[in-house]
Amino acid sequence: MEKKIRKNEEYVVDIIDYGMEGEGIAKIDNFTVFVPNAMQGETCKIHIVKVLSSYAYAKVVEIIKKSEHRVKEDCDTYQRCGGCQLRHMDYEETLNIKQRKIENLLQKTFGEDSGIKIAKTIGMGNPYHYRNKAQYPVGTNKQGEPVIGIYAQRTHEIIPMENCLIQLPISEQIAFAIYKFMKENQIPAYNEKIGEGLLRHIVIRVGLHTHEIMCVLVVNGKKLIKEQELVELLVKRFNVKTVVKNINQKNTNVILGPENIVLHGDGYIYDTLGEYTFKISPMSFYQVNPVQAELLYQIALEMADLDKEDIVFDLYCGIGTIGIFASKYVKKVYGVEVVEQAVEDAKENAKINQVKNIEFLSGNVETVFTNLMEKKNIYPDVIIVDPPRKGLEEITITNMLAVEPKKIIYISCNPATMVRDMELLKEKYETKLMQPVDMFPYSKHVEVCALLELKNYQ
Repeated sequence: MEKKIRKNEEYVVDIIDYGMEGEGIAKIDNFTVFVPNAMQGETCKIHIVKVLSSYAYAKVVEIIKKSEHRVKEDCDTYQRCGGCQLRHMDYEETLNIKQRKIENLLQKTFGEDSGIKIAKTIGMGNPYHYRNKAQYPVGTNKQGEPVIGIYAQRTHEIIPMENCLIQLPISEQIAFAIYKFMKENQIPAYNEKIGEGLLRHIVIRVGLHTHEIMCVLVVNGKKLIKEQELVELLVKRFNVKTVVKNINQKNTNVILGPENIVLHGDGYIYDTLGEYTFKISPMSFYQVNPVQAELLYQIALEMADLDKEDIVFDLYCGIGTIGIFASKYVKKVYGVEVVEQAVEDAKENAKINQVKNIEFLSGNVETVFTNLMEKKNIYPDVIIVDPPRKGLEEITITNMLAVEPKKIIYISCNPATMVRDMELLKEKYETKLMQPVDMFPYSKHVEVCALLELKNYQ
């Protein structure tokens, strides 16, 4: 069938809706066109850049009629980098878009009237400089000179950045001090195309409440040039608590390699969430926005409405944060996590916080979940899940349906796979409430906490 529109053509269109990534949507003779940086209610002149069989992509040439929610962009590079997508609109509108994103997913999966309540997205009081973890790729530009910054969207081109509005200023200061040191001392930047060079990534983690700083230097080799001098600079100038050299010699997109060598300190930092203290290692999963993470956990526990006799399974538990939060309300918590280092950190976190009614188990969730039931005869009253973006495995859903816990609290950073799993669980579970939380302000991403209740539970 002949395409209705062609590449490089220009049109004047009305933006009628938003796509899943916050881009504007227009229709040309009922043909869908996605237009990044355009807003619902605007009239724009657009230039078609790509045409596929059922939709096209375009860029804005001119905004003829502006949305009342459009604001002056406060970052020069955000449209190219992958950190934010929504800095051209006021914050309240970004929250509305994230709620609507979930509504659209529910409508596609469950139909016009799903009966599922979606609460208003909970935003941040101050949605700036919220990330406690910064990851700066190190590479070379077209002139062969070293460069650090952030990857351009959907590429591995590194965009130099300054004054990022979502990173902590101290992280940026440390990264640029390392960048200056490597240039002065001719430390070769990694070239991923040929697998040569030394410094690959700079990873910085900061405890929001403790202000402790960890700096991880990811290197393509065992020895970093003048590493002790660099360590001394970081400790003296920025009071960095621990410096870790991470060895990654594989041609991979994975940032951290398997081996860590502590150059200074003990290889850990600590931070607090609520009344609890958590130990964080270079490999630990720890929410990058602790302000919103604390709020998210409070919402999850309110939904769970736990009882002192409850047994809770905390699946994909990471370093044990939400399981430890839940522990004081229940009889026993079993946390399950595939990353062994995270499980070791979780056990340590339980000791630090003197939590004795929690047990952490290492292994695939699917296998450990099955073993707890079939070999140890342990069954949960409530299950809390916070899976990776791909969502739940089929066997985990099968186990949930078989064991019939009275409630499932589902936390997700990917509403699409979450809604897919809710549909698979609907045979026995009714989703009562979905609460979006803006964990990543001004980005396309949204965290969601959902309450699923067993049907006809008495």
